[in-house]
Amino acid sequence: MEKLFVGTLLISVLTGVVIQTDMTGKVFIVPQESARDHVSLIPLVQKPLQNFTLCLKAFRDLTRPYSLFSCSTPSKDNKLLLFVNKMGEYLLTTGNSGVTFKVPETPYVPVHVCVTWESASGIAEFWVNGKPLGRKGLRKGYSLGAHAKIISGQEQDSFGGGFDVKQSFVGEIWDHVLPLKEMCKWCYSGNILNWQALSHEESGYVVTKPKLWS
Repeated sequence: MEKLFVGTLLISVLTGVVIQTDMTGKVFIVPQESARDHVSLIPLVQKPLQNFTLCLKAFRDLTRPYSLFSCSTPSKDNKLLLFVNKMGEYLLTTGNSGVTFKVPETPYVPVHVCVTWESASGIAEFWVNGKPLGRKGLRKGYSLGAHAKIISGQEQDSFGGGFDVKQSFVGEIWDHVLPLKEMCKWCYSGNILNWQALSHEESGYVVTKPKLWS
């Protein structure tokens, strides 16, 4: 099973430069609403995926829709998308088909999200703050194609672009390990994105800081 882990987001003022950084204990801060500011995450390998696990932690005070994680290929703009429609409602999209999960959230505090999906059964599983919130069927037998563009901070409506300011993320995102043997024991060192040696490219106004929350 291929594991895709998302958590720490680093941000700096440099633009157009791919760098590799140990992001342990650091966060990406996207300080303002924009149609440009984002971080491109460079995967360690480029190959089709039949399974994935995606984990991240975020702080935000947005009441409008926003994107947490966007993965596109030249043929599909929503190859993999984790999107918040509104407070308490998350959308997981694979291959331009999606399912929603209702989440009992407390505003103005960080939230830890983990989602898994497997092609063989089509089952998507959603966890929030260490608690499972159910399973739903999504694109059974589907494969996530290679040559993906992975972006945090914006939702891609085209390959690597098509950003909408009203879907942009404003806040902080970082890695976090919960004491869940099945869900998060690889969260710091996935085999697609490794947060201890994260290759990425910053665009626009993004800042790297030590995290405030554990």
